[in-house]
Amino acid sequence: MQIIPAIDIKDGHCVRLKQGDMQSATVFSEDPAAMAQHWLEQGATRLHLVDLNGATSGRPRNELAIREIVSVIGDEIPVQLGGGIRDLDTIERYLDDGIGYVIIGTAAVKNPGFLHDACYAFPGHIIVGLDARDGKVATDGWSKMTGHDVVDLAKKFEDYGVEAIVYTDIGRDGMLSGINIDATVKLARELKTPVIASGGIASIADIHQLMPFEGDGIVGAIAGRALYEGRLDFKEALKAAKG
Repeated sequence: MQIIPAIDIKDGHCVRLKQGDMQSATVFSEDPAAMAQHWLEQGATRLHLVDLNGATSGRPRNELAIREIVSVIGDEIPVQLGGGIRDLDTIERYLDDGIGYVIIGTAAVKNPGFLHDACYAFPGHIIVGLDARDGKVATDGWSKMTGHDVVDLAKKFEDYGVEAIVYTDIGRDGMLSGINIDATVKLARELKTPVIASGGIASIADIHQLMPFEGDGIVGAIAGRALYEGRLDFKEALKAAKG
């Protein structure tokens, strides 16, 4: 199982939010590229980037910082990126810049045809981000709840050929309250597509809890605030994730 450090970018800085609230941003670094280099040196095998301004505005807002991260990382490890990706031209530009995987969230829910086209045009490079509270999907930087059931939507998108699904419990993200194991495992068991767990990882205990379900299709876990606040030691997490 991969432990994937998150670099959330707001106004060019590396920050963390609580439950997606843009007003609750804590700045952990003024230099996201240096942070990416740090995680690479610590042994990361993948990075998770989010353009937070892009997620709320619906178009890329931190491309300079993202390019700087890619220039530092090169082709050492894959980088996955979400936030404000709403058209094929943006996907193509990011992939040309060196991003390995593009995460489509809000646009997938609001415009499934776009997701279908993206999977067809860029096979192997499209990940869907499903953010949910109490089993229902949220969009627009988590500011709007929909009536869509997360499992039903995931099955639909699986048929399109998505590479993976990042599942985030938005009630727990940034709260250090522990990952929603039950909901994550339930989703993974309903799919053949790999699931990456996100939202709420607080300590090494969460990694140990996830590990027994790797065989159910949970291939990775994204960690953010717990890493930045020192509650989760990254090298210890990597060791635990190797079983």
